[in-house]
Amino acid sequence: MPALTIKNIPDTLYNRLKESATANHRSINSELIHCLEQTLLPKRIDASEHLQRARELRRDIDPSVIDIDDIQNAINEGRP
Repeated sequence: MPALTIKNIPDTLYNRLKESATANHRSINSELIHCLEQTLLPKRIDASEHLQRARELRRDIDPSVIDIDDIQNAINEGRP
């Protein structure tokens, strides 16, 4: 497995990484790997999870603020 040395880390960034590692019961190295994985690796979401999240978001929309015409107009604006 490759090794990586990181130089010139700002103190504030290092301190936040250290705090996060402590909070998550990880070493600083493991926390950094976790952060990189979360940022750089694609997150697979299956269709049922995606649909469930969309339903949850729809339930939170106040119908007095936005209606189906507003939604359809927003969709159409993004199309050529």
